[in-house]
Amino acid sequence: MKRILLIEDEKNLSRFIELELQHESFSVGTASNGQDGLQLAMKEHWDLILLDRMLPGIDGLEVCRQIRAHSRTPIIMITAKDRIADRVEGLDSGADDYIPKPFAIEELLARIRVVFRRLEDQEVDPPFAQLAFKDLSINLDARIVKKGSAEIELTKREYALLVALMENRNRVLSREMLLNKVWGYDAVVDMNVVDGYVRYLRKKIDTPDQESYIQTLRGIGYVMRK
Repeated sequence: MKRILLIEDEKNLSRFIELELQHESFSVGTASNGQDGLQLAMKEHWDLILLDRMLPGIDGLEVCRQIRAHSRTPIIMITAKDRIADRVEGLDSGADDYIPKPFAIEELLARIRVVFRRLEDQEVDPPFAQLAFKDLSINLDARIVKKGSAEIELTKREYALLVALMENRNRVLSREMLLNKVWGYDAVVDMNVVDGYVRYLRKKIDTPDQESYIQTLRGIGYVMRK
């Protein structure tokens, strides 16, 4: 059961929202001023916070800022202030959404569902972009290179060189092509630099006494192929 904290000083409105949320099978906690609301927000786990902007004690903007400094719990701000500047201020303070009073309870419930759907989407990690060759793998999103389960530390150039070769598996790349891909077309770099970095890379990824992952075609270039 998802837990929602309602921080609202209007007793009738607070009670109405509480009953509607309970009817929707949410567990609800309430506070009627900023200080109590902030303490509850920081002390317990909540799936969502409904926060009135104009509160006695600590106002809603400050409550929102302090919560956001320590937690990513979604916050929907509820307020009678409906100017664009007020909405921007509320969102800039860390609120995820902003609903002006008076509002229909159906709209509030719909906004709550949107927040929870967004969270569910974020929890499903998209498949990361990956390159693989034999037992070498590269997680392109995290820039992690592994040989089997062991992570390999590469410099920026070594990493770019390995990516270029693995992206073009079974395709021979000349030194000039590798130079352009790794150093850029405008780089003033000698062709021999490519050979040097291939040597550095081999020392880190190859297994002694076994065939190198990177094959040399004399006078042509380099290739990774089975």
